[in-house]
Amino acid sequence: MSPRPRRLVTALIAALTVTTACTAGGGKSPTDAGPKAEARQTIEVWHGWSAPHEVKAFDDAIAGFRRLHPNITVKLVKGQDDTKILNAVRSGNPPDVVSSFSTNNVGQFCSSGALQDLTPFLRKDDVDLDMFPKAVQSYTQYKGVRCTLPLLADDYALYTNKALMKGQQPPKTISQLTALAKKLTVRNPDGTIKIAGFLPSITYYEHVPEHIAPSFGVTWLNAQGRANFAADPGFAKYLKWEKSLIDWYGYDNVKKFVHSMGQEFEASNPFEKGKVAMAVDGEWRVKFLQEEAPKVQYDTTPVPVNDDRQNTFGGGFITGTVIGIPRGARHPQASWDFVKYLTTNTDALVTFANGLGNVPSTIPALASPKLSLPPQFRTFLDVFKNPNSTTIPSTVNGGDFIVKFQSFVRDQWEPGKLPDLQQGLAQLDTQVDNALKLAGG
Repeated sequence: MSPRPRRLVTALIAALTVTTACTAGGGKSPTDAGPKAEARQTIEVWHGWSAPHEVKAFDDAIAGFRRLHPNITVKLVKGQDDTKILNAVRSGNPPDVVSSFSTNNVGQFCSSGALQDLTPFLRKDDVDLDMFPKAVQSYTQYKGVRCTLPLLADDYALYTNKALMKGQQPPKTISQLTALAKKLTVRNPDGTIKIAGFLPSITYYEHVPEHIAPSFGVTWLNAQGRANFAADPGFAKYLKWEKSLIDWYGYDNVKKFVHSMGQEFEASNPFEKGKVAMAVDGEWRVKFLQEEAPKVQYDTTPVPVNDDRQNTFGGGFITGTVIGIPRGARHPQASWDFVKYLTTNTDALVTFANGLGNVPSTIPALASPKLSLPPQFRTFLDVFKNPNSTTIPSTVNGGDFIVKFQSFVRDQWEPGKLPDLQQGLAQLDTQVDNALKLAGG
């Protein structure tokens, strides 16, 4: 799975305007699936990976399927995204299988019928969903419609640079993280940041609310599916902590440091360059460090939790790639055979995980002796199966509520433009709820 920022999904939300009224192509159930899977046929599979090693990893992962199903020719099409997928569904000429990097959009895929409900296939083949962690089961369905299955996963942990830590143990609580962030920070003579202990701003790569706020036990939507920012005290705790540490650094100093940072997915990344002592990042950073900064000595541990939630330490934020069958797919049974193989076969998942440096998405695959990843990767396997790990809920308008919250934090809260936090959160709730209502939620 290519590392991909999940914090800016506005373009995808704009693209995801398919509604239940869009019925181009028509759907077929497993019982009227057209040619049986035994017939010779070709299925077209769209995926988002594009780098040569990624494409090879996908091809290696499905080698077993090709051996098991010599009658099914698999045509892989790389570099596809949600916009292209939805346009193909609308046109009535979709591929047979699609994968998406955007779990935020599963609610749109399922509620619109752009991807078929896989429940009949799952029941027919008696697939045990408990092979997937609960958080993963959550982000692959929407209101009981399971139109996707997981295909590898991302989760997040705290990376600590051993040299910059100077013998200090990685923190487990937010108060420990805060104290270490201040202790390990090195400033230039003018007060600007030379080495950051931990930069809390959401403008620092993966330090977005999705990955940090769960440490404060937040619930994004209430039981009625409405925004929960003002009612849940966890959001205020998270924001006040974040702002207090930003103010300690100095907002202008934080902006200057962020502007000086290298690219997130290149060797100029400040953690890889020894300019940041602690950072929350995805599992893919292990492979990046192995290839781009092999001399950096580091540890990985779960993301610290607020001091009143120490019993939840060990969990984290989980997301990942999803895969499904578009409405109007010409070979639904063969497509299902492919989807089931790639998402449930341990050897296929392990091969794929080894090739991409991602987390295999079933519990049996986590324990496979064939996983060949560095020791620091163990943290991500443990976070993935931890019952305290969470994800964000699906909605009919994708990750719009996340986009609005991030804009609120970046543009109003961090610069100190918001005199009344609670009032601001209440206004944000209204904006999110109005957008959900407009989208049919």
